[in-house]
Amino acid sequence: MIKFSEYKFSGVNFKRKTANRFRSFSKNISLSNTEALEAMLDFFEIHEISPMDSIEGSLSAIEIRINRRISAAIAIIKDIEKSQTLPTVAMLQSLFEQQFEPENDNEFLDEDFEFIEKKFEDVERGEACVEETTVPKIRYDRLEEKMELLKVDFSYVLEHVKKVKSSFGKDYLKMELTLEEIEKYKRTIKNL
Repeated sequence: MIKFSEYKFSGVNFKRKTANRFRSFSKNISLSNTEALEAMLDFFEIHEISPMDSIEGSLSAIEIRINRRISAAIAIIKDIEKSQTLPTVAMLQSLFEQQFEPENDNEFLDEDFEFIEKKFEDVERGEACVEETTVPKIRYDRLEEKMELLKVDFSYVLEHVKKVKSSFGKDYLKMELTLEEIEKYKRTIKNL
């Protein structure tokens, strides 16, 4: 740091009231008037503001307003997550649940399982009833084909589900499928 005696001074004319006000201000924040003036100029240059600009309220009030705006932005992002991301996850879950739920239609059972044989072994007390069913070969082959198609579709859907890390909450899954593909899977599941 340059010694005080090595400074080259220049005179600036101020009104007496302003000069006295500045001297008391500089005594509160630093050792000399020069250092106080330099600190003020640096502050204005660094923060790119003008002394003529008006800051409404104190800095703590500005901080509170900024925090409210940030909270509002976070709320908007969370709302987007709830209204857009979670329904997508729910659609995926419903697709998978429908795929694995057995159908309870009586017509389905009547048409396809007419040839069911039930064999019961001798049932003693405490022993469970053992049931064996037989299904026609054609029906079995059809079920095998449908199962293979479902496996292919299911693996395709799983390949297009990506994990997204959220900075404002829980991580979530993003499904990268077109609406046409989703409609195709719905039709496939309905036609099973």
